[in-house]
Amino acid sequence: MKAYELLYFVAPTLDEDARANVQSRIASTITDAKGAVDNVDDWGKRKLAFEINGLTEGNYILVDFHANPEDVAELDRVLRINDAVVRHMIVRRSDRN
Repeated sequence: MKAYELLYFVAPTLDEDARANVQSRIASTITDAKGAVDNVDDWGKRKLAFEINGLTEGNYILVDFHANPEDVAELDRVLRINDAVVRHMIVRRSDRN
């Protein structure tokens, strides 16, 4: 398994339960594929560099995880179809094992 980092943000108007559901869906997608979530860091509300879908702020969440490369494509698919996730980015971490 390789180390990855996922950074995504949701609308700041989203309530705490909806954010928790998004986080649990991401965690279950990773663990169902025999991966492991190492750390979840909630950065809170941040100002966006430019307006996206009428939003000027977003709640950012950083997830460090280990997964097989072929399973990252499934996670990307889940994030794309989730309406609560406005933008996301998955990066392979070469500095971690």
